[in-house]
Amino acid sequence: MIWGSAALDVHRVVVGPLANNVYVLRCRRTATAVLIDAADETERLLALADDLGVTDVLETHGHHDHVGAIPGLRDSGRTVWGHPDDEALFPALDRRLVHDQILEVGELRVRVIHTPGHTPGSTCFAVEGSPILFSGDTLFPGGPGATTFEGGDFATIIASIDQRLLGRFGDEVLVLPGHGAPTTVGVERPHLAEWVARGW
Repeated sequence: MIWGSAALDVHRVVVGPLANNVYVLRCRRTATAVLIDAADETERLLALADDLGVTDVLETHGHHDHVGAIPGLRDSGRTVWGHPDDEALFPALDRRLVHDQILEVGELRVRVIHTPGHTPGSTCFAVEGSPILFSGDTLFPGGPGATTFEGGDFATIIASIDQRLLGRFGDEVLVLPGHGAPTTVGVERPHLAEWVARGW
């Protein structure tokens, strides 16, 4: 477990050759959980999902390093959610995410935040009533995710970060990215202009 409160806990494992972070968000009161980004190492993620009561998989985007374990988790009966703008990139998708919708995880409320730029369908997930923000590859310590891939756009990701993340959340919010270490909104907020100036 990397973060916890009376209402929820967050678990993280690092999988695959690109060291992807896979998170499990679990409601402590109901023991219901979701897995965020079924990236790789299917058997390991299946064991984690079974252990923590995972019912659904939430995908931050459709890049290959974030979706490799989707078939195995889906075959095990879990429902896979992703944004329709990345639908062609997912090996399978059961439900489509909509910006600002609320997903219920037990008694937890998870807000869907569409943050295009890294991919057209890139999505973040904020746990209401907590300081937890899962940012996928949209926001990392030190700046935005890469926009040099097909479908990426630097101006778009900057607008997403500015308007839908930094402009919406307080400094205390913990940013849990798709790779690497966590950061906070407060640490990253002062550097937006620097990222714009450097162009990546």
